[in-house]
Formats: sequence, C-alpha cells, structure tokens
Amino acid sequence: MIGSLFSVFKNSKNILGLNARNIEFIRPHNLKGAKRIADNKLLAKRVLRKAGLLVPKTYKVITSMQVLKSFDPADLPRSFVLKPNRGFGGEGIMLTYNRRKNGAWLDSSLKEIYWSDIKAHIQDILDGRFSLANAPDIAFFEERLVRDAMFKHLAYRGVPDIRVIVYNQVPIMAMMRLPTRSSHGKANLHLGGIGVGIDIASGVTTHAVCRDQILTNVRQFSNIKIPEWSNVLSLAVHAQQITGLGYLGIDIVLAKNKGAIVLELNARPGLGIQIANLIGLKERLKRVQGLKVKGAAQGIRLSQELFGQVEGAVDQEFQKDILSLLKVIETVVLYHKDNPDIKLMVKTKIDSGARSSSIDYELARRLGCGDVVDYVAPFQLNTPITKPEAIALKKRIKRDLKLHPQISKVKIIRSASGSTVRVTVPIKFKLKDKTIETNVNLISREHLTYDMIIGRRDLEGFLIKPRR
Repeated sequence: MIGSLFSVFKNSKNILGLNARNIEFIRPHNLKGAKRIADNKLLAKRVLRKAGLLVPKTYKVITSMQVLKSFDPADLPRSFVLKPNRGFGGEGIMLTYNRRKNGAWLDSSLKEIYWSDIKAHIQDILDGRFSLANAPDIAFFEERLVRDAMFKHLAYRGVPDIRVIVYNQVPIMAMMRLPTRSSHGKANLHLGGIGVGIDIASGVTTHAVCRDQILTNVRQFSNIKIPEWSNVLSLAVHAQQITGLGYLGIDIVLAKNKGAIVLELNARPGLGIQIANLIGLKERLKRVQGLKVKGAAQGIRLSQELFGQVEGAVDQEFQKDILSLLKVIETVVLYHKDNPDIKLMVKTKIDSGARSSSIDYELARRLGCGDVVDYVAPFQLNTPITKPEAIALKKRIKRDLKLHPQISKVKIIRSASGSTVRVTVPIKFKLKDKTIETNVNLISREHLTYDMIIGRRDLEGFLIKPRR
C-alpha cells in the first residue's frame, strides 16, 4: 500500500512526512549556507570546535589519490573511525579496534582488516560511493570514542548516540540509538540499530523499536535516566544557534571520561525518531512554529513544559502508518522511451539526500537512450575537472543539443574534488502505484550497487521507511 501523505495525514495528522518536513520546516529555515555546514562533516567540526563545543579529534584527511598514495599507515592509532566527509545515513563508516602485532586492525565483528582493505575503502569514498548525490568525496580518520560504562550492556561494541531534533531553538523530540550485531556496531536504525524513545523533559527512556517493530520486552531499555540530560539539550540548541539551521538533527555521544560530545549534524534528519517515540513530530513542530524564543534556556524550558510528560499511549493509527512507508530499497518499473510495451523492473535506492534521480548508462541504453549514452560516455563525466573545463564542456554539449534532442538539460555539479558535468534525459517510471515522469542524471554507476537512485525531487507524496 502506498504511503501517500494525504492518506497518512487523514488518519493520523500527528505524523510528519518527508514532503511536509522539506516544504514546511527545512526549506524555509535551513538556508543554503547553513545546510553546507551540516552536509560537510569536517566543516561542521571546525565551526563547532571554534564555538567551544566538544567534537571528536580528526587524525588525518585524505583529499585525493595522490594524498592516499603518500600516506603512511604507521601514523594511524590503535583504533579509529574512517568516514566519508559527505556520507549519509551511516553508510561508508568503518570502525576499527585494537591493532594486532601483524599490523591488522579488528573490525566490529572481530575480523582482521589490513591496510589494503582500508585503502580500497578510501578509494570508494573518494569516488563518491557513499556521498550525497554520489559526488566525489574526501575521507578522514577520526577518534573512536569509547562508550560510557552505563551503556556497556545495551550496545554491541559501538557507541550509542542521542539524536535530538531542534526547531526554533526548542528541543522537539529525542531518542537513543543503540548499535547491534546486525548493524555492525553502528548506531543507525536503517542498518538494524535499536531506537529508544526519550522523554524530552526528564531524559528517561520509554519505548524501543528495531526495524520498525515495537520491542515488547523492553525492561533493559526503558526507565534509564540519561546522564547530563540538561547538557545534552543545551548542546543541541547551541549547535542550532551556531550553524543557523532552523531545523536540525544533532547526534550527541556520552563518551567515557569525556562527557557529551557532538558527533554529527543533520540538516535533513530522518523520521525514524517518530517510530522510536511512537509519537508524531508534526503536532510538536506546529506548537512552537513562529514562537519568539529568546535563547537556549527558554527553548529548553518550553520543550519541557510543552512535551514534558511520558506519552506512553501508542497511537494505533500511527502503528498502522509505520507499515505504509517506503523502504530504502524499492523495485520500480521503468518504461522504454519509444515503446510503452517494453518495461524493466529494477531495484532502486531511495535516496532523500540526493536532490535528483540518476540512472546508469547501460540502463539508459536499454530504455532507448543509447544515442545520448554513446555521445556523453567519451567525456567521462564522472571524473572531476576544473571549473573552467566544466564550463567549456557544458557549452560544447549545449552546442550539440540539436543533434541529441533527448538531452533535456546540462548542468555543473561542484564538490570539494572539483566540478563534474551532468546531462539529464526524460524518463517515466512507476513506484508502487504512482507513475512519475521526470528528468534523471546520466552517470556511470557500474561500480555501484544499484543502477538507479531516486532523489527527493521525485518523492513527493511518499514517506520513507527508515530501514534497508
């Protein structure tokens, strides 16, 4: 059954959907410069550190293959975290533990990984495999934080984090995310982590969910008083003030011997927090929308007064709506450009972090766009080039548009590694029972898992299910 926003809101107006989140709360309040900070982990760390907030140490940044080739792995510590700078949803993060005498590190499954494995993973990061919009990225090594002793029996190897949604300087909702064996020690719900709701006023845990299923035996997860709760909320609001993000998801870790540390910022935080709390976000957001909040102290006080009771009754309509959301991986039906009887069924990644949808060259060829593929493939559009080169290439392709009328648009995508040119073609596909006509980027995805991603521009009318 399709998770259309209309039908969801008709039954349970309390739930915030993806499209409503973007239109009502993110787009008006998260300006381009502020989103740039959140989408760039290294930049966010610099901004927060300069303002006096604690963030994990950065050991080394790998900006290119040349830097990687000259890097000496002996400089790495006994344990670390390897991250893509523009990663999304926890993908591309590599956790390592104690280094052994043979030079290998142990991962979260106690499997030995060597420098050759790490180097190959860095190459994937540089190629943009885990980045927003699959653009070229940079990799960095970061301090591996050690969990507070009170969470040892709750989390599998990794460090639990606390996600807080802040809007208009008011903490709206919070949850604790616990790493599990199936999530490979990462605190991400869509990877199989456990989400535990937190009463925003008291900092006491309530419900627990895993892969969208409510856990019935929650004794070990419920009624836990989160240490430094006031400090956690204060950090969350201050991070919003510093970055200028009007709608912010912030991940905070309570680390051993360090206290509360800001792990990451999210300009488009997922909606799984609603499931962990069994309460919708929309009503809470509406209650503080437009209020003149004078600072962090007032924002926290408002949060505690407005939402400061344990909302334990589970909304039956809300539970039903959980089942109607889109999964991260969906099968779509693609239609041939000239022959509507030719249909292709393709597994596709739903990627709300990407603005536009993209398809692989060979998939485009099967849909009748072979002429465009043959024309653009020699340009190696995946390879970053300088800005003047990109401008010249864009002009050249535009001059040839009369010869290749299937091309609908030519654009330049800029990133830390350089500029890339993208061409788009019109396609039609069916997602669930909705037919979508749109323009998609043509890009070589032969080294990636899925031949197509669907960006948020083509997700109007859907909710996203926070699981793989």
